[in-house]
Parts: sequence; structure tokens; C-alpha cells
Amino acid sequence: MELPSRPDGGSGRLARRLGTGDAVIIGLGSMIGAGVFAAFGPAARAAGAGLLAGLAVAAVIAYCNAVASAQLAAVYPTSGGTYVYGRERLGPRWGFAAGWGFVVGKTASCAAMALTFASYAVPGPWWARRAVAVAAVAGLTALNYRGVTKTALATRVLVATSLTALAAVVAGIAAGGGASTANLTGSGIGGAYGILQSAGLLFFAFAGYARIATLGEEVRDPRRVIPRAIPIALFIAVAVYLAVGAAALLAAGPDRLATAAAPLATAVETAGAGGLAPVVRIGAALAALGALLSLIAGAGRTTLAMARNRDLPGRLAAVHPRHRVPHRAEIAVAAAVGVLAATVDLRGVIGFSSFGVLVYYAIANASAFTQPARDRRWPRALNLLGAAGCLVLVATLPWQSVLAGAGVFAVGLIGREAVLSRRGRPGAAGRP
Repeated sequence: MELPSRPDGGSGRLARRLGTGDAVIIGLGSMIGAGVFAAFGPAARAAGAGLLAGLAVAAVIAYCNAVASAQLAAVYPTSGGTYVYGRERLGPRWGFAAGWGFVVGKTASCAAMALTFASYAVPGPWWARRAVAVAAVAGLTALNYRGVTKTALATRVLVATSLTALAAVVAGIAAGGGASTANLTGSGIGGAYGILQSAGLLFFAFAGYARIATLGEEVRDPRRVIPRAIPIALFIAVAVYLAVGAAALLAAGPDRLATAAAPLATAVETAGAGGLAPVVRIGAALAALGALLSLIAGAGRTTLAMARNRDLPGRLAAVHPRHRVPHRAEIAVAAAVGVLAATVDLRGVIGFSSFGVLVYYAIANASAFTQPARDRRWPRALNLLGAAGCLVLVATLPWQSVLAGAGVFAVGLIGREAVLSRRGRPGAAGRP
């Protein structure tokens, strides 16, 4: 696929520097931490003891979405993910809807990760945590600015440290003596609706594999690397979540998890392994940093792709001449994240983020469904299951998240139509 040219006449291409291992690590960096340290509490409030069932539902839908993204990214190995796929397979409006959902949802995710880092790293007053969250956004944006290989290296270190800490937590809960199946009783919405709502909230934790697709323009041999890296990263994350979720439920029970500000710290303390609380705090802080690092990179590259097609301001399409990164797009994303990190509530943004990302993946599945046989790697039935699953989970999210998400989507879509009308052209750049 021919890449759009920049206004200055340059190609605007990003450098292909990432191999399979780098791509897997970047995907894990976006997933490990987001769910383990942020989403289990809201999910426990929704499903009670059905939390693990919700996790299984989220994992199945995430797998369907992962193979759709991998199949599409192998054919369209450029920055932008489903924004590009939707434009190519369904038309400019569908592509814009996907890109808008991704940028808005992942900007909220970035804020959630910044706040998660601050809440574990700084036990002080709320204003100190807000300040540290904003500082983390600024620091990691500067790291991304230096180049994607430095991003991959830093993410590798953070993921390894986080996985080590999580393994210690699970082992500590198992050895602490307080874990019991008697703790599995609890309240919550319960039933099928509660399980589906918990799945929608936990989907927030699985969306990290999209970072691999949005980095498609920077992956070596994308037709081989991307279809391998996305499922590998997802399966590792699922295994980690199941182990940690089961241990936390057995140790603390759903009611304690639902009300805990730091669910895993509560779990180890209840299990009689309170000495591991510092390990939990360190692991959570590092995992949140790893997720934030990859999320900023992914959101910046989708912003780049949208700016190339003038669905966002064209100045955001610039690629740094030395570091070969979309520096203006990343700075714009970081500025928005910084504002959110200074003002929003951690728990409130998870449902909103899930809304945007689930819409994004519903469009990804619809796009993959239209691919011809020569480009297919997985059956169309998985695309149908993935799209239907995404729409069901959207409908079962907390109503506040649904209303907020629908409102933001309406603003974006109506605003785009107004801009196109003012430009006097019926579609996106170069398209009828």
C-alpha cells in the first residue's frame, strides 16, 4: 500500500526497526499492568465471584479481535491500525470512527495508567499523586521522542520486572495460608449481565496487542512478524491474568477486591503475606509505566495516520527527521493525557476507555470479514464472533460510560462531517 506523502514532499515513512521479540514486548507492556492493577476492582463489583468467567469471556473476544488485527496488519503494514483498515476495507467514515474511538479511548487509558502509577508510587496527598502522574507522562513522552528502539528496550526492562513481581505475589498468596475457596462468596450485580459487564471492563486490560498493529510501519517483515507477535503477547497476558485473578479471589474474595484502592495489595495482606505489599507497589508502578510508555506510542501513531489523511490537523503528520517518530502527534497526545491525569478519576475512565476500544475492534472485525481468501489466515466465523462480542460488551458497560462514549463519538463524527462540508468535498482526502 502506498503511503501518503507529507506536505513537505517527503515520504514521511517511519523506520522499520522492530523484530518479533520487540513487538511482543511492546504488546505485553500495554497489557501487563492495565488489567492486573486497575481493572479487577470494577470487574469484581460487577460480577462478584463470576469475575473469572468475565475474564474468560473477555479473553475469547480479545482473541477474535487479535487475529482480525493480525490478518489486516499483515496486508496493511502502516501506522494507524484499524483507522487504516477501516478506510481501506469499509470506507473513510468507518475508518474515522475507528481512529476516533482509538485515540479517545487510548488517551483515557494513558491517563488511567499515569494515575495507577502515581497511586502506587506516591502514598502522599492527592495533589502530589496528580503531579507525579503528569510528570510521568512528560518523562515517557520524552523517551518516546528519542526513538522506537529505545521505547522497546525500556518496555522490555519494565515488563520483565513487573512479571517477576507478579510471580512473587502469586507465590506469596499461595504460601500465606489465608487463601480459601470460602472467600469466593460475595455480592455484585451477578448473573449473565454482571459477568458480561465485568468482561467489558476487563477488556480494558487486553487491548494492548493493538500497539503491535499500530506500530506496523516500524516492524521488520510485517507479514510474518505481526501475525506471530499479536497472539503470543495475548496468550501470555491471559495466562498471567488468570493466575493473578484466581489468587486474588481466593485470598480476598470479590467484596474486598471491589472496594480496595489497591486490590493486589489487599489480597496479599489478607492472605497473610503482608510483607509483599512493597513488592506489589513496585510491580504496579513499573507495570503502569510500561503500559503508559506503549500507549503513548500507539496513540501517537494513530494520530499520525489520521493527520496524513487530514482527519486531524495536517501538522500532526510530521515525522522527526532524526529520530523518525511522529513527534508532533505524540506531544499532542501527551498534552491531552496530562490534562486528564490532572483532573479525572481513575475508576471512571476505565469504562469510557473500554467503550472506545470495543467500537474500534468491532470495526476491525468487520474490516477483516471483507478480506478476500488470498489474504485470510483465520476463518470468517471468528470475525463475526468478535464483532458481535464487542457490541454486546459495549451495551453492558456501566450506563455512564455508554452515555459519555456515545456523546464523544457523536461530537467527532458530526465535527468531521462539518469540516468536510466546509472543504467542499464529499469524502476523506483522495476518496469519493
